[in-house]
Amino acid sequence: MSENLLDNKCPMRATLKVIGGKWKPLILQQVNGKVSRFSELQRQIPEITKQMLTKSLRELEEDQILQRKVYPVVPPKVEYSLTERGKSLIPILEVMASWGAEQILST
Repeated sequence: MSENLLDNKCPMRATLKVIGGKWKPLILQQVNGKVSRFSELQRQIPEITKQMLTKSLRELEEDQILQRKVYPVVPPKVEYSLTERGKSLIPILEVMASWGAEQILST
């Protein structure tokens, strides 16, 4: 599996483009299996800034990992949930979480 990481067709690069970074895996973990609102995500991931949460949610929506549903009410109500494409990432996130748990236990 010695792909050229600078090649745009590199599978690892394609995966990291979608879920890479500090916050996206945590956001996806929170949205997994349920509908989440922006304020809920802020409470569940208190270290993330409002600006970074907004940016990450927009990128996940652009990559068709999350779907955003806006209700025509005042104040605005917006809900996020996984798309089918997003659901296909869950096994990857579960393996990442399992590996992390092993590392915590081994220290």
